[in-house]
Amino acid sequence: MSLPCIIDARRFDAGAHLPFHIGDERVGWIRENDVARLARWPDVFEIDGDADSARVTLAPHFDSVDARSAALGSVIGALAAQGHIPGWRNETYAIRNTFDAPPLAFIERAASRFFGTMTYAVHLNGVVEYADSGAAGVGAPGAPQLWIARRSDTKATDPGMLDNVVAGGIGWGFGIEATLVKECWEEAGIAEELAREARAGRTVHVLQSLPEGTQAEQIFIYDLVLPADFVPHNQDGEVGEHRLARIDEAARWIEEGAMTVDASLATLDCLLRRRWIDEDACEGIAAIFEPPTL
Repeated sequence: MSLPCIIDARRFDAGAHLPFHIGDERVGWIRENDVARLARWPDVFEIDGDADSARVTLAPHFDSVDARSAALGSVIGALAAQGHIPGWRNETYAIRNTFDAPPLAFIERAASRFFGTMTYAVHLNGVVEYADSGAAGVGAPGAPQLWIARRSDTKATDPGMLDNVVAGGIGWGFGIEATLVKECWEEAGIAEELAREARAGRTVHVLQSLPEGTQAEQIFIYDLVLPADFVPHNQDGEVGEHRLARIDEAARWIEEGAMTVDASLATLDCLLRRRWIDEDACEGIAAIFEPPTL
């Protein structure tokens, strides 16, 4: 089984980027050509191009969360107006290297990949288990299935690709479970009472280069067993359609690259934990559940 999602999830060349620092803490990665764009704001960024200490640092006189956020906000607005930060979301993300850490600054969600800052998301595997699922082999009548979403063609990232039934970024002010409940309703019409029955899987760590910058993200994976007669109904226009897929179909879509990298990894986690596929078929996936080392 070929799994391009595993390779893509760590397709990142640190040598083609400069680390982005706030104080002594590295909080992101900026592509070399984008570093040149930031040079327009010498009062906001200190750029060290020396080979041994190359980095971009937010100027130290921005010494509070509010001051840092305002300085970055003015730059982000200008870059977005010039087309360098696409997909404006009007959502606030915190710059923080761990989910529970206090924020160092706040930025528009769309700018997180330009600066390569750590982001956080939840993905939910919608599982349907029939009465005879235990006796049925994968792909056989009565075997367990997964609800899969197809992203809207108007999505800013990965338009039209297959995705988990529920997936969403965690904005500032939302906890993991609160985001899961919110996204369950918005993306699939799953009521709060049912959404709270979701069970946590593992956490995937993604670090990959994308056209809009760097995705440095932790994805908290959940499984939810859905009633056999449940049909997802999207509420926010971000899903084009839902498909009820056999396990072998979902595995084939992952192998073909039809699913997003994030959804592929979340789905594989579910399939592995439930022993619906053999771990030998997923060589290298264990590294994805550990933070990248650079």
